[in-house]
Amino acid sequence: MTRLISAWRALTPEQRLAGGASGALFVTMFLPWYGLQSLNPKSHEIYSHNINAFGDVSFVEAAIFLVAAGVMGMLFARGERRSFHLPGGDGTVVMVAGGWAALLIFYRVFSRPAGHGYPVGIQWGFFLAFVAAGALSFAGWRMRTTGRPEPPLVRRPRHPSPPPATAPRRAPRRPVAATEATEQLSFEDPAPDPD
Repeated sequence: MTRLISAWRALTPEQRLAGGASGALFVTMFLPWYGLQSLNPKSHEIYSHNINAFGDVSFVEAAIFLVAAGVMGMLFARGERRSFHLPGGDGTVVMVAGGWAALLIFYRVFSRPAGHGYPVGIQWGFFLAFVAAGALSFAGWRMRTTGRPEPPLVRRPRHPSPPPATAPRRAPRRPVAATEATEQLSFEDPAPDPD
């Protein structure tokens, strides 16, 4: 929890807006998205009930969940000053992610869950999710226009190199006398004295 708080404090106002929008998009997935109707076989009465985004999971709901979780994860890493580079920058990625989520939600208006012969309505949580996706795209646009630089990439070696080995110190050589050197290098018997 302390890491989350310190990461949140380290974010810029535009990044906090993006974090709030992605968190709101995630929360709206637990709100009522669809209104379903069904027939009670005993009383032959039609009753209605609401389901959230996880009540009828498809590719759309999974992609929206990944957008919200991905933006929150990226902002948490930025708050902890982790160095990485995203193509186009953080603002572009967040703006495209918000636009993609809004497009998916709009598509879901025409591709609703199966009602089994009964109409499927759109509930208020669905509209809040659309607003949160638009806010996320707007936050990405704000991050892009401010143009704050990303943290510099730090190249860390995978395996730390060992310290350079030092050569062992040798004892200083003593000078060798010339006669001593010739005696050592000569392979011939010394000549006898002519006495």
